[in-house]
Order: sequence, then structure tokens, then C-alpha cells
Amino acid sequence: MDFSQDYVQIINGKSAPTEQTRHGVNPANKQALPPVPVATQQDLDNAVAAGKAAFETWSRTPFEERQKATIAYADAVEAHSAALVELLTREQGRPTEQAWMEVGGAPEWIRGLASIALPDEVIEDNEQNTVLNRYTPLGVVAAIVPWNFPIRLAVAKIAPAVLTGNVVIVKPSPFTPYCGLKLVELAQQFFPPGVVQSLSGDDNLGPWMTSHPGIDKINFTGSTATGKKVVQSASQTLKRVTLELGGNDPAIILPDVNVEKVADQIATFAFLNTGQICLNIKRIYVHEAIYDKFKEAMVKSVDGYVVGDGSQPTTTHGPIQNAMQYARVKTFFDDIEVQGWKAVAGGKIEESAGYFIHPTIIDNPPEDSRIVVEEPFGPIVPLLKWTDEKDVIERANNTVNGLGASVWGKDLDRAGKIAKQLQAGTVWVNTHFELSPLAPFGGHKQSGLGSEWGVDGMKAHCNAQVLFFKKTAA
Repeated sequence: MDFSQDYVQIINGKSAPTEQTRHGVNPANKQALPPVPVATQQDLDNAVAAGKAAFETWSRTPFEERQKATIAYADAVEAHSAALVELLTREQGRPTEQAWMEVGGAPEWIRGLASIALPDEVIEDNEQNTVLNRYTPLGVVAAIVPWNFPIRLAVAKIAPAVLTGNVVIVKPSPFTPYCGLKLVELAQQFFPPGVVQSLSGDDNLGPWMTSHPGIDKINFTGSTATGKKVVQSASQTLKRVTLELGGNDPAIILPDVNVEKVADQIATFAFLNTGQICLNIKRIYVHEAIYDKFKEAMVKSVDGYVVGDGSQPTTTHGPIQNAMQYARVKTFFDDIEVQGWKAVAGGKIEESAGYFIHPTIIDNPPEDSRIVVEEPFGPIVPLLKWTDEKDVIERANNTVNGLGASVWGKDLDRAGKIAKQLQAGTVWVNTHFELSPLAPFGGHKQSGLGSEWGVDGMKAHCNAQVLFFKKTAA
């Protein structure tokens, strides 16, 4: 299988060419990448029909067989890791080392999800009655994948769908279609036609999918603004929806930390993937007793970053992935310049061949400033000073988002008490952005609906069905 060319969408197990094509762009040099299909509404109808037909058999296939096929798929993804890394760097911009983190973790993510079974649950069993709760698949799942993690999030949506007996149509982001299309092409070796399909398109395809009456569930990762549109569209047919949306993750730094060590870790989690992760640390609250030393240590770490083409071995941070996001991130820099806030690292955007912005730290801006209130989804973060514990918890929670948060300190009792008061779906102590396929993942407030992964994520792909047996003869 060649990962360097022939990017096709798959309908009913076969390539489905389109009259119209488009192409992505390498964000490191703005050069056009190969053509990809632009799906029509008829393509979508065909994929849904093929999925419905495949569902009749796949939904009745024993879990052990679905599990075996899924694990074989994980093995194949692993076997093609090097090609996927190269392709990911080219289309997404991520440095090779970070690309290996995403690609290398994908097979283990699939295998982890494949270890989760949903057996019938015995609710009641006595001389009169047996009551069971069982989990039945929904039907056709639409997996809408974002541009920032096009491999990990694709397989993390494919696996739960097929393991629970559903069929899935994968829609990669128009900005990063290449890896997703190849992942679905690869899946044809392990799943019957119609079980795992792909559609490549422009901005019309997503709304077509969310409103399509034949699609039973939307699994969407993306911005909060788009997530609201997904809910509105999906509500017309009352299809199931799982949303993983934006975050504005706070990190609270207690005064007893090892300043040098933690400052470097915070910088890593703030600027990983050039700040283009929903779970990046977005607001850094540092106790006033160590604020200046922490700032100095974090600036030292950031000044050592090398921004450039991800394919170059010395690059630590790649470009912003696309022109639209690049333009949006630049508005945060414009706002900071107008307001007069101080950048202690980075701060300037220079013209270059790609969408490059050096990681930037803003020194203690006001709590109501845009850089604190909004998620930039780029390499710019505010460093904020705190004194009172109750106050910093309130400040950390003062956001419409609630995806992740972290607390850092040697006193684990104190850190744990603070962590339990933070309003977020995942809260870490002395780390950030560590996830498990066995644990549910979802946001509070406007950071999402429902959960992905873990038992909860698997159940989100099912209807609960109660079977009530009366043991008295009819």
C-alpha cells in the first residue's frame, strides 16, 4: 500500500472517484499537496446505504470476531507507522518526533479500546423475574475528525464504533485529509465492505452528514462554535451526538514546586503541537512567591525551541496548520500589541515560507483580557500571578470551557483538594495531557457532550435495551 499517492474515498469497500477534487497545503511551505476527492450528496447517500446494508450482518457478528478484526487493524497501522509519520508531518506540520508520538500511540489506543467488552448486565434475577440490561449498536456512525490530531482521533473513533457492532463513515478534516483516507483504505483489509468507509469533502460535507436522516450518531471533535451547529443540525432527526470541543485549560502552580523542572514541563504542555491541542495548557497560574523565578525558567525553556519545517531533525515546533487558523492566532498578537501587554518570550511574527509563529508568553495580563478569556489554539499563553487559594480556584473555573485542568505541587494533599474543586472533565496532578483509552474523556460546560473512550465511550455507541423475563409460564 502506497501512502505517498492515490488518496481516495472508500464507499462499500471500493474507491469512489469524484468529478471535483481539491488539495491540502503543506503548512511549512504553503505548497499544494496531491488532489483528494470532493464528495457529493449522492456519495453520502451511497455510503449511508452501504453502511445500512453492512450493519445488518456486522451488528450480529460476535464480539470476539469484531475484536479480532480490530486488533488485526491495529497491527497493520503499527506496521505502516513510518509512512504515516512522514505523511502526518507533511500535511499537518508536526515535527517528526511529535508525529511519532501520535502515530506510535494509535495502535495501542485501538488495542486498549478492543479490550473493553459490554456484556449483558443482570439487574434482577429471582424466582419470578430476570431483568437484563444489554447494549445494542445504533447503526451508522459519522466520525468527524479534526485537523490537529488526524490519526489518533480517527482510529479512536473507528475502533469504538466497529467494536460495538456499528458501521462508521470517517470524514477527515479538509485541511488534513490524507492520513484519514489512507487509514480507511487500510481498514478494508480487515472489515467487510461498508463497515468502515470514508468521505472526503469541503465545508458542505459536515452539515450534510449531521442532517442526514440515515446517520444514527455523530462523533465530532472540533471547536465549540462548530459543535453548537452540529447539535442544532442533528436535533432535527434526534440522532445521538458525542462532542469533544474546545478547552481553556488552567494549570495552577503551587509555591513548593521544583521551579526549573515544572516550568519546563508546563512549557511542553502549553506549546505541544504548536499550541494546537484542545488540552494544551492555556492559562498558567503561578504563586506570587515563585512567579519571577518561574517566569525566568519558562522563558529559558521556550527560548530554546526551534520553530521550522517539521521534517527537519532540529525542529521542535512546526507551523500553524492552516491559513485560517494562522490569521486567527495573529489577531491575538494584534490585540496584545494594542493593549500594551508584555511578551517575555516570542511576541513577534515574522514573514516566512510557512505559517510559523514562535511560542509566546504574555506576562501577567488582566484576567478579563482576550488572551485569558478565549482559547487561541496557537502558541501563545498568559502567565498569571496568584496569592489566595480560593481566588485562584475561582479564576481557574471562570470560563465557559471545562475540558482539562492541572495542579502542580509537592504537597499532594493540598494539590488533590484543589484538583477536586476544578470544573473540568479531566484533572491532573503533577502532569497534563496524559490519557488512557480505558478512561472516559469528555468536557464539562461548553467543552462537550458525552464521553469518548472507556466503558462510557463504548456505551455512547449503543442503545440500552432492557429485557424483562417473567418466569411464570404464559
